[in-house]
Amino acid sequence: MAAEANAIDPIHQFEIQPIVKIGLGNIDASFTNSSLFMVIILACISLLMIWGTSGRALVPGRLQAAAEMAYEFVASTVRSTTGDHGMKFFPLVFSLFMFVVFSNVLGLIPYTYTVTSQIIVTFALAALVILTVLIYGFYKHGTHFLRLFVPSGVPMVLLPVIVMIEVISFVSRPISLSVRLFANMLAGHITLKVFAGFVTMLLGAGAASILAPLPLLAIVGLTAFELLVAVLQAYVFAILTCVYLNDAIHPGH
Repeated sequence: MAAEANAIDPIHQFEIQPIVKIGLGNIDASFTNSSLFMVIILACISLLMIWGTSGRALVPGRLQAAAEMAYEFVASTVRSTTGDHGMKFFPLVFSLFMFVVFSNVLGLIPYTYTVTSQIIVTFALAALVILTVLIYGFYKHGTHFLRLFVPSGVPMVLLPVIVMIEVISFVSRPISLSVRLFANMLAGHITLKVFAGFVTMLLGAGAASILAPLPLLAIVGLTAFELLVAVLQAYVFAILTCVYLNDAIHPGH
């Protein structure tokens, strides 16, 4: 009964389960299924970029073409958003994009784990972006970085209100950046799990010939849609990272 309940429970797939229990005093530093898939994601990215670019063939194969396309796509995104000065942040944006896109896509494979369905993971990535913006902004511009919160051309009577709105908007960036990715992955996987449960129940009820194909076709369509969302959310994360970094490079409005 427990196994059957877990089979149709859409939340069960997001549980973090320890594989190797590690305790550091009162801190639980266990190696979990989430940690395992982070290592797998890192290995897949390394395999693609190292093996794909090792040949440097004039006519690239599939792996080399995929690596070059990913590189050029992120490079053009960074350059078009932040200019040539922003290319110093290309390694950060590329690493974030590849991690998110591999996490999202690999999570669509049955019996895998979607790392980006955990809010702590997406918030850590978003916090890394915002901390980079703050550190570089103050390092490069000093207190002039605070001009980011003071739009030009605003009447003095409205300036306190506008500054407060700008500060609130900036503080909310890591929240919106992390929740957007987390919520899309969570909702999509729950929907797929629910429709899979419909198919199982209809097959078990002996209605396979009439009703079962309907949710089955819906699953196929939803899986294709989720694949699109997985790549799109990685792009959104990367482009917003570039927009935020541009504020650190050019803090003036």
